[in-house]
Amino acid sequence: MSPAPDPSDPPALRQALRELDVIMANAGVGIVFVKARRLVRCNQRYADIYGLGSPEAAVGRSTLDLYISQEDARSLGARAYPALAAGETFRCEQLMRRLDGVPFWAHLTGRLINPEDPADGSIWIADDVGERRLADAALAELHAEQQLIFDHAMVGIVFLRDRRVTRCNRAFEQLFGYAPGELDGQLSRAWYLSDADWQAAGDACYAPLARGDAFHAEMVLRRKDGSALWCEVRSKAIVRGDLSCGSIWITQDISARKQAEQALVQAKAQLEARAERLALFDGLTGLPNRHLLADRASQALDIARRCDEPLAVLFLDLDHFKNVNDTLGHRAGDALLAQLAGRLRGAVREQDTVARMGGDEFVLVLPLTDVAGAAHLATKLMALAGAPFQVEGQELTVTPSLGIAMFPTDGDDFDTLCKCADAAMYRAKKDGRNAYRFFTSEMQAQSARMLRLENALRRALERGQLSLHYQPQLALDAQGGAARIVGAEALLRWQHPELGWVSPAEFIPVAESSGLILPIGEWVLTEALSQLRRWDDAGLPALTLAVNLSAVQFRHRDLPALVARVLADTGMPAARLELELTEGAAMDDPAAAIATMNELHARGVRLAIDDFGTGYSSLSHLKKFRVSKLKIDQSFVRDLTDDAEDRAIVDAVIRMAAALGLETIAEGVETEGQLDFLRRQGCRAVQGYLFSRPLPAEAFAGFVRARAPAPTADNPAP
Repeated sequence: MSPAPDPSDPPALRQALRELDVIMANAGVGIVFVKARRLVRCNQRYADIYGLGSPEAAVGRSTLDLYISQEDARSLGARAYPALAAGETFRCEQLMRRLDGVPFWAHLTGRLINPEDPADGSIWIADDVGERRLADAALAELHAEQQLIFDHAMVGIVFLRDRRVTRCNRAFEQLFGYAPGELDGQLSRAWYLSDADWQAAGDACYAPLARGDAFHAEMVLRRKDGSALWCEVRSKAIVRGDLSCGSIWITQDISARKQAEQALVQAKAQLEARAERLALFDGLTGLPNRHLLADRASQALDIARRCDEPLAVLFLDLDHFKNVNDTLGHRAGDALLAQLAGRLRGAVREQDTVARMGGDEFVLVLPLTDVAGAAHLATKLMALAGAPFQVEGQELTVTPSLGIAMFPTDGDDFDTLCKCADAAMYRAKKDGRNAYRFFTSEMQAQSARMLRLENALRRALERGQLSLHYQPQLALDAQGGAARIVGAEALLRWQHPELGWVSPAEFIPVAESSGLILPIGEWVLTEALSQLRRWDDAGLPALTLAVNLSAVQFRHRDLPALVARVLADTGMPAARLELELTEGAAMDDPAAAIATMNELHARGVRLAIDDFGTGYSSLSHLKKFRVSKLKIDQSFVRDLTDDAEDRAIVDAVIRMAAALGLETIAEGVETEGQLDFLRRQGCRAVQGYLFSRPLPAEAFAGFVRARAPAPTADNPAP
């Protein structure tokens, strides 16, 4: 560092050298004096930054050793020279290297010692800013750069003795709004807000400074004009343990950082408030969500119980709302829901609660509302919901279905009332939609039945209550020859020890609504293909097996991978499997359906449209669907011999399929008359009770063997 003070030196010089030593030793940045591109003197921090060991080891070293390349050194010199020659301070961030060759980013601040004679050298302040450069930009804005000692443009430096200013740099004067020299000799009280603050600061710093320790604090100080600013102050006695020689104070304005911190605190509070609102209110409509609804309903029910008052719970769901999203997009659908929420909110009293459960389903909790009042409001809401909506320049009309449950008649708790209102709403939909229904005992019995079925179905797989029956599928001979068995359709059956045989028409919807259809569907696929393998091993002819997919299964993104895995596990070729899905499942999301069909087709799996003619397929979509077969629904086959319209529909389906290169199969064939008509129209495959009802696996194998042609020399037995 600087040479030790000579006792013969003037006191002012000795004091100056001590002050310089303190600055160099306590600066949080590297300080170096450079002359003719060589290091003349530096502090320990500078030696640490560049890996030079000690300030003594750094003396005489070329500055070129500290750059990545000589070109970098020349480039920096070219950029710095104009500012330095003009007597200005030069600042930059430069990629440097340590003595061991490791690169790092440094913030450099330089100035000529004597602008009139550059040969006198320059002083540079360096700081390693690699970590700051890598830090998050938002956090970087909240923290001031590490203060640069002895740089008047960035930090203020003041020397105090007996709490009076002996000298300060221009940055300190500018920080507090004083003219050059105006602070000389003044008490430090000048930049404190009050006598109490000044005294408190003196009390806080005295002990550490007297011990020779550094003092560090953040405090609110005052400019000359009276305005307040946050400052970070660092101080140390010039002579360790001797405050009579004074102290040095390095002061930095951190108001921006404090403001940023305060802004972050406010932002956090706002985010917490927003999160709390999102937790309780629907983001689209601003209505209470299911959590807030449950809380308000609980309070309303408590009052209704204590006061023996009626209360109504009303479920409202829009009919065919999906068509709005599919046709105009979800933005239009959201706009319609937001408008509907406003209408519902405006139709009820202050004590009523209108909530959105999700999708297009709304729930209303109506205290002090009897049956007549609920019916009156339901009629009013139907009119409001059915009135035209203006959405994106278009007029849209929708209809609602409503279900109503009454407290205490239909239930004593909110969950029960919700289930009852939901059941009543679905009855309104079943009865043709655009209506309201009150919950009844009949619905209650049906709900209880559905709940019992769901609970029983959850254990049906593990208890071995599910099984597969197989209905033969036969190919027709165009010339009237005998039909031959070419495949089978796997049909799920459930025999419960108490409920007996449960119809698939009853338990499949329960499985779909409860999510059980996914594990059950996987079991069906695995068991069906495993049975097909067993038939092959037993010598039966190579048959194609049709397995039905529910809409829930078909929409699941893992379906193609599941099918591929089961085929691999059972060792069956994909060409022997045919997956059947309904028109409704395919048309629910045509784009997604096409993507799934393409992936299954690429794996070699055949697809068929089940119950064709009962859905809403368009020819444009049918052409894009990767299907190989259309299955004519039995509702058209049943009255073929007596109903001209059914005959025309079946004939049109067969002709259309032929034009598209698709096969057709008719289900529900029960009479010879139906069979003859189908054969004449060109249908080449059938199934139905005319040939066989669905059979257990062993009985199906016997049926196949019984119809197999007698062995001949050209056609030996397997």
